[in-house]
Amino acid sequence: MRLKSGIIIFFTFWLMLNPCISFGQIPQQIIAGLKVGDSKVVASHFYENIELVVIDRELVCSQAQGEQILKDFFLHYKPTDFKITHQGGEDSSYAIGKLQTSGGNFRVYFLLKSKVGKAQIVQLRIDKD
Repeated sequence: MRLKSGIIIFFTFWLMLNPCISFGQIPQQIIAGLKVGDSKVVASHFYENIELVVIDRELVCSQAQGEQILKDFFLHYKPTDFKITHQGGEDSSYAIGKLQTSGGNFRVYFLLKSKVGKAQIVQLRIDKD
């Protein structure tokens, strides 16, 4: 009986903590999308309105507009690699990474918040390194 209640308590705490633990991680699809320049994959993680800064262009736009802007960026700067250099956060997550492209290196910053039970990008910055 003691073992059974211990197992129940363990799984109850594990289920309660699991969403918190998994939210702190940046979804691998975002990393993979940035690495190969797939604007559709990255934009699928955009919130309905996203604050987007690409080099000197700064705007708040819809998910579809953000995808098009990102697609144009990837056409001019073909990615060769992307690596996360720093990430963190509790209520919201952020990541800073280095994007290597055919036209130079860029610093990428994105902020994710939990919206409708899913981590979504609410801010994305791509600046010359």
